[in-house]
Amino acid sequence: MVLSGSPRRGGNSDILCDQFILGADESGNQTEKIFLRDKDINYCLACDTCQENGGICDQDDDMAEVLDKMIASDVIVMATPVYFYTMNAQMKTVIDRTYSRYAEIRDKDFYFITTAAVKNKQALEKTIEGFRGFTSVLNGPKEKGIIYGTGAWNIGDIKETKAMTEAYDMGKAV
Repeated sequence: MVLSGSPRRGGNSDILCDQFILGADESGNQTEKIFLRDKDINYCLACDTCQENGGICDQDDDMAEVLDKMIASDVIVMATPVYFYTMNAQMKTVIDRTYSRYAEIRDKDFYFITTAAVKNKQALEKTIEGFRGFTSVLNGPKEKGIIYGTGAWNIGDIKETKAMTEAYDMGKAV
């Protein structure tokens, strides 16, 4: 399962998602990309209803479907553009909304894809730490790879970087 947090279809992080999927598909894996912008996912309201309600969130949106797929997947790829030194709102909202059933997200392999205009991958480390903070509360997660898509400001800039090959190769190795 690939969670594409890009607000731009065909944006740089979304392009890397497609490269990862291409490699994974060529290796015989079954893949699905969820383009978060197409989903109606509300913010967590911290009402705790889900904790009193068997993990069922009180909100009627697309998050239940996304969460079911996360729980059913063997591999989860989380991809986000980095605008101001951390993951974007679309990805953070999904992470927050896993609260209702996060304990069921167990024994998954995780890959993280980040893109940014900066050329220095250290500037993306806060984002990676955010992903690691999320996975640290899960049962049995395995971090399998990180793609740092640096130097990509305009749509398509990522195509000129080594991140394209890295994404394909990581997908192929799944």
